[in-house]
Amino acid sequence: MDLSLVLFVVAAFLAVVLSLEGMYNIWASRSSPEAKRIAARLAALSGTTLAPASIERARQETRMPRLNALLNGIQIGQRMQRFVKASAMAVSLAELLMMSIALAAFGLLLPELFGKPPIFGAALGLALALLPWWRVVTRRRARIERIERQLPEALDLMGRAMRAGHAFPSAVKMVADELPDPLGRDFRVLFDEMNYGVSANDALAHLAERVPVPDVSYFVVAVLIQRESGGNLAELLDKISAIVRDRLKLLGEVRTLSAEGKLSAIILTALPFGVALVVNLVNPTFMDVLWTDPTGLRMVGAACFMMLLGMMWMRSIIRIRV
Repeated sequence: MDLSLVLFVVAAFLAVVLSLEGMYNIWASRSSPEAKRIAARLAALSGTTLAPASIERARQETRMPRLNALLNGIQIGQRMQRFVKASAMAVSLAELLMMSIALAAFGLLLPELFGKPPIFGAALGLALALLPWWRVVTRRRARIERIERQLPEALDLMGRAMRAGHAFPSAVKMVADELPDPLGRDFRVLFDEMNYGVSANDALAHLAERVPVPDVSYFVVAVLIQRESGGNLAELLDKISAIVRDRLKLLGEVRTLSAEGKLSAIILTALPFGVALVVNLVNPTFMDVLWTDPTGLRMVGAACFMMLLGMMWMRSIIRIRV
């Protein structure tokens, strides 16, 4: 092999590696979590604030106030409102419902335009209608998981602050300043409420309502009991933090042990659809009897119903609450 070609390949490889390293260093110096945290601390030391704190939560002006008021008037609507707010998404319950209805109508009409059976429209409409709620559930789960990981650190920080002589509101403010969102924002709202006249009991109750995490509810109940009966709050926070850490450790072990079952459930769920897709690609007329014959449609419906039961059964087996 020509020596010049070898040197060119080596030089090109080194250039690519160094370019990637340089781009990563540029990104890390500006956009990494550590860089953002350092910038926030420098801004706080310089006397400037990155975002003004407010006692009230920001409420987006909804485009459907009457529908939202109607939904808030019923109990299930209130529960759904709290569920949507827990995701911290800038969307209201009424907007989600209207979006689901529009997507469901689009899914029902689309197969008709291509001459497909109505069962395709029903399946597509249901899938599209659930798509916005899947997004809400995903965002809510991610937010709750991040809060659960941040909570032990917040409790430890509050315990150390109270041992150093700080009052409870000052310890809350330290958590709000030091921890990133989402828990830092919720503690910032908690401090603002206590600082501007809201009673501590009501402010803690608002925190438990904003953050639908059982560990946060335990923290709120413990603080309320301590305020009524007295005791060493710093030691109590340390014990709650240790319990939360042990629970998260056990939850990680359970997730590791149940990973095989989850993967099996995913494969078994996706296998019939994958096989049907491959068969349709290889021989498009082979499965026409399932869509054209009434018996075939009933068989497809029964198979989908049995698959749904199997998915729910496997989910109940591999889902272990800690």
